[in-house]
Amino acid sequence: MVIVFTIASVLSTALGGVVALRNPDRLHLILGLTAGVLLGLVLFDLLPEVFSGDLAQFGGVPVPMLTAAGGFLALHVTERSLAIHSGHEHEYDLHAHHDHTIGLVSAGALVTHSFLDGIGIGLGFQAGEAVGITVAVAVVAHDFADGLNTVAIVRAHGNTPGRARALLVADATAPLLGAASTLLFTLPEGWLKAYLGFFIGFLVYLATSDILPEAHAGHPSRLTLMSTVAGLGLMWLVVGLS
Repeated sequence: MVIVFTIASVLSTALGGVVALRNPDRLHLILGLTAGVLLGLVLFDLLPEVFSGDLAQFGGVPVPMLTAAGGFLALHVTERSLAIHSGHEHEYDLHAHHDHTIGLVSAGALVTHSFLDGIGIGLGFQAGEAVGITVAVAVVAHDFADGLNTVAIVRAHGNTPGRARALLVADATAPLLGAASTLLFTLPEGWLKAYLGFFIGFLVYLATSDILPEAHAGHPSRLTLMSTVAGLGLMWLVVGLS
């Protein structure tokens, strides 16, 4: 069962990436959709997961919320240190110069997330078949968006289609490696929630400060806004069904 669901996750990720690669002229709509999907993933999937059960606290604040602040600041400091943005929305035009590194780092974070998706599938089935199937269905459902996000983010920062394909292959195969790694160790629940908090902060910054300004630069805002709403709606449907 682990193998079947992990292969389904690989195919779902690859399909999302192919959709993004074959529609470069509609990248602003894909970016709008991507932002909505990321926000939906945070609001409907990750936050409820983080707040389920008991939470460790540090200084009176739940640890996942501290790591969420760390994730947000990590990307913010990285972008500012590399002087990526100057605060002028017109400079986000898709044909303008972008620092390739941010696209690669952001996609790398999504690859890491996909690796941990594979870990989630493996550990879910260690906990029981019913738990494993529930986790696996959720992972497969949102891995389509992971593949789309990986390609869209890499291309939005001026990287070549070849780099986008390479990162897509890494993102698609990461769940296989993650699931295989669960044969060697178990991940404490507290550590997993701390990681989820960090990823929440990272995704919130990526969606609101990076992708949305890019999507709206030089394109009709109404269609892009509709794409963002559609992305949120899609994740609501996916999480609700899973």
